[in-house]
Amino acid sequence: MYLVEDLYKRHGERLGLEVVAGKKGMQRRIKTPEAHRPGLSLSGYLKGHAGKRILIFGRVEIEYLRDLDPETRISRLEAILGPSTQTPAVILARRYRPPKELIGLCEKYNIPLMRTNMTTMNLLNKLTLLLTEKFSPSMNCHGTLVEVFGVGVLIQGDSSVGKSEAALGLIERGHRLITDDIVKVRKREGGHLEGFGAELTRHHMEIRGIGIINVAHLYGAVCVRDHKSIDIVVKLEAWDDHNFYDRVGVDEKSCDILGVKLPYHLLPVKPGRDVVLLLETIALNHRLKRMGYNSAKEFNSKLLEMIASKQKKGMASSESSP
Repeated sequence: MYLVEDLYKRHGERLGLEVVAGKKGMQRRIKTPEAHRPGLSLSGYLKGHAGKRILIFGRVEIEYLRDLDPETRISRLEAILGPSTQTPAVILARRYRPPKELIGLCEKYNIPLMRTNMTTMNLLNKLTLLLTEKFSPSMNCHGTLVEVFGVGVLIQGDSSVGKSEAALGLIERGHRLITDDIVKVRKREGGHLEGFGAELTRHHMEIRGIGIINVAHLYGAVCVRDHKSIDIVVKLEAWDDHNFYDRVGVDEKSCDILGVKLPYHLLPVKPGRDVVLLLETIALNHRLKRMGYNSAKEFNSKLLEMIASKQKKGMASSESSP
């Protein structure tokens, strides 16, 4: 549940919001991640009017209302602010002085009326981005998120398998930590996932035998980031001789997070394997694939061509023999 009060407390200073009227309605719920200008609704054409959105009044809307006679002004505002519309809030751009009828209706129906010195389009764009971010699907998952050669790698695996140690090795080689232990994942516009950490644990890691360390203080601010898109998922697991591990990589695996499919790699761990080097190789190979080059498929194509060529030579030699 997201309330007008939450929007005001978290982003009011950033948006320069000032509450003018309707303070009793700060507990009104924002149900959709959208804001819009009333437009034709002020002229009395209410077909398609979305009443659950935050209303933005700019210069055009204010001047239009001033040109109306008081009775018409009240009826038009009543139509878009009445109880049936469930309007969460009204915001005036450019610090315009709201008409007294607008103030009266907002007080009557307990609709927060705010104003800001931002331009109408700038306010509309920023507010839409903030609401979209808040309402976008999100989840928490266990793992460590690092940036390796510009690729967001989510390292997962059972407890004590070595996720944090592998991430620490990557940081020591100049790569970046986003968050350790708990990764907050949010689905962004365009269908990509972004990972970030809680504010309390940001830039911290837990290393067994050492304790909590602050990566930004130990390795410098250049080795940390606040958020990063998640491009691939690598699961570490203890080596099992009875399991079959892919040795070619032609069949690409994927996993689903919030409805987004991500490339998935299962990386077995045992003494002697350089996990940090392998994670770097996975990240570089992923970058090559995004550029259109797939080493495994190229090798498979060459192998098939070689087999076909030998079969043709065999058939030709058998036909030439008496």
